[in-house]
Amino acid sequence: MTRERENAMHRTAWGLQIFLGIYFVVTGLIHFVVPEGLPAPMEWMYDLSTPLHWIAGLAEIAGGLGLVLPAATRTAPRLTPLAAAGLILIMPSAAGWHATRGETQSIVGNLVVAALLVFVVHVRARVHPIEAR
Repeated sequence: MTRERENAMHRTAWGLQIFLGIYFVVTGLIHFVVPEGLPAPMEWMYDLSTPLHWIAGLAEIAGGLGLVLPAATRTAPRLTPLAAAGLILIMPSAAGWHATRGETQSIVGNLVVAALLVFVVHVRARVHPIEAR
């Protein structure tokens, strides 16, 4: 792989880490407040049990922070691909939940997010791992 391509993958991974980190932290926080008037694609949140909201919310917040903070601070950057891998494990469960409800759009969204997380794992574990301080 050329140095230029490796650098492009590094920059893309950073962009995805930031975007997905924000996405998961916000989604995780929504699990704790479940506001009225969520848009139609998110109405499924009203049907989750309280314990499931807590579990999903904590996992998503931890994963979202893990996508960015260990790499950004360079204190434990090996945790970043592990956070991404953990979030990948959540996606089939989410897709299964949406499948039982016939929510095809959400299933596709879960699969796209999982694919983006696979890219982050690949880049951070193999192509361009971030060095610890």
